[in-house]
Amino acid sequence: MEKKHFDVVAAVIQKGKKYFCVQRTRSEFDYTSEHWEFPGGKVKAGECDHEALIREIKEEMDWDVFVGRRLARVEYDYPDFSITLTAYLCRPGDGEPTLFEHLNSRWCTAKQIPRLKLTAADRLLLPFIP
Repeated sequence: MEKKHFDVVAAVIQKGKKYFCVQRTRSEFDYTSEHWEFPGGKVKAGECDHEALIREIKEEMDWDVFVGRRLARVEYDYPDFSITLTAYLCRPGDGEPTLFEHLNSRWCTAKQIPRLKLTAADRLLLPFIP
C-alpha cells in the first residue's frame, strides 16, 4: 500500500529575536506525538500556501499572522505518511494565541529551538531559521 503524501505549511513566527513553537497533542504516531513544531498544517486543494497558513493559524489558535518570504521547502518520509513541508517567515498579529489543538507553546531563541523535542521534518528547517 502506498503511503499518503501531504503538502504542509509552517509559520516560523518571529517576534524580536524569538520564534513561536507549539507542542503537538498525543496521537497514534509516537514519532510526532507530543513533539514540538512550528505551527501550520495541511494545504487544501485549490489553496495557496499563504491562504493555508493564515487559515490554519486562525483555526488552531484564533490568531492572525502576516506571512512573509519562504524560508525553505523540505521533504520527509515518516513511517506512515510523507510530507512536503514549506516554511515561511511570519510576523505575529495583535493579541496572543489561544491554543485549541496544542498542548503548549513557547517563544524560543534560535539557539533554544534545537533543544526541543522537534518533529523530524521541523528539525530539517533549523538551518534556515534567520
